[in-house]
Amino acid sequence: MSEPHPTIDADDIGSWSREADVVVVGLGCAGAAATLEAAGHEAEVVALERASGGGGTSANSGGVIYLGGGTAVQRECGFEDSPEEMFKYLMAASGPAPDEEKIRRFSEDSVAHYEWFVRHGVPFKAVFYPHYSGEPPTDDGLVYSGSENAYPFNQIARPAPRGHVPQVPGQAGGLLMQTLLAAVDESPAEVVTDAHCRQLVVDRNDGVVGVVARIDGAEHAIRARGGVVLCAGGFVNNKRMVERHAPELMQCKYRVGTTFDDGSGIRLGMAAGGETIHMNHGSISLPIVPPKSLQRGILVNGQGARFINEDAYFGRIGEHAVYRQDGRAFLVLDAETFERPEVERDIAGVGETVEELEAELGLPQGSLQSTLSLYNRHAEKGEDPMFHKGPDYVVPLSHPPYGALDCTTANSLYAVFTLGGLRTSPDGEVLTPDGDAIAGLYAAGRTTSGIAAPGYASGVSIGDGTFFGRRAGRHAARRR
Repeated sequence: MSEPHPTIDADDIGSWSREADVVVVGLGCAGAAATLEAAGHEAEVVALERASGGGGTSANSGGVIYLGGGTAVQRECGFEDSPEEMFKYLMAASGPAPDEEKIRRFSEDSVAHYEWFVRHGVPFKAVFYPHYSGEPPTDDGLVYSGSENAYPFNQIARPAPRGHVPQVPGQAGGLLMQTLLAAVDESPAEVVTDAHCRQLVVDRNDGVVGVVARIDGAEHAIRARGGVVLCAGGFVNNKRMVERHAPELMQCKYRVGTTFDDGSGIRLGMAAGGETIHMNHGSISLPIVPPKSLQRGILVNGQGARFINEDAYFGRIGEHAVYRQDGRAFLVLDAETFERPEVERDIAGVGETVEELEAELGLPQGSLQSTLSLYNRHAEKGEDPMFHKGPDYVVPLSHPPYGALDCTTANSLYAVFTLGGLRTSPDGEVLTPDGDAIAGLYAAGRTTSGIAAPGYASGVSIGDGTFFGRRAGRHAARRR
């Protein structure tokens, strides 16, 4: 069955199947937040979920939520943080064109947003997990989830861990979404599953006034008196869109998303006049740790040169490797630093001398020898003037034999999802290329380009999606 045109004129709707104040499209973390907020403002809400149950990509994620500014968990774990320090870090990390207004609001209201999660039943254990970024294997509730404690960001803002993890060992996305969906079930909102939103209904005077969704094999027109909120995920699983907008991501083997991360929400918003931005941006993760001791090695590119401080967050490392090094990277170690990574990785080469390893890796003659000689000269004094790696991980690599772990996109599991999408206001209004709000149309989560950008930190998607999902739901409810 061919897809209909993504908009339909309101005059062509013969009759409405039903009406609501707010229609939410998609029930991942952003959609759940929009639904809860709109319902909390006494709006009649219908949430349409394309799958047979809510959760989306959020349910399959690590469940890390980027929050800060001095949350109860941060304080109980002994970390000092403030909205201003959080703002400075996110502005520095979220380049090259950070959305200052959104980042400011997210930072200033982050403590209140943490308390919103708690009110809805999400549990957090006030124990800091120090061993690596991302969700811990324990049920500890706080981690460093970005490069806050690494150069250059530790020179820009006071470091503080801001990855808040729901209290369950390992991946916490399931618990997070079970909790939020239970809150949705307890709210007055109506949830309709197996509902594919295929068109936006547009009135020439009133903007977006509803949707047409396919439910139980039939087309249903649902009127939205206040607004439609698009929370339908990103486009990582739409090969055509990725090839067109973000071709570098095609070389990454693991796409983080569900089948329905196909860009449908983005395309609906575009058809109604919405602008897309940052469509070439993606989050790209290369986890060279755990164990964290592997950060004592050095990452080199296809020319045998270092390109980043190895103690940076694995998302920052992945972005640099793909966008700047064409996916060519090797982690060089010596006999004293070599360990098997917990994420299985091939050995790309070994050698009794650096020269032999260089030849095995196919690097230009003398390149790795020169890089390692310079690195070791400074490492003998515990220094790294080139990339300023933390002193705990600066040691000379001078004990043969030498080896290199394969960190190329061809032979490693780079995890990727898209960051580009509809441009929105801080209240979730979808904006035209001229910066005007499209009446009645809102969006949140990966359907939008939020504060997440190159420099992504774990938890920003859920933090951003729920925070601005709430704002979108609230604004749409007030418009009714």
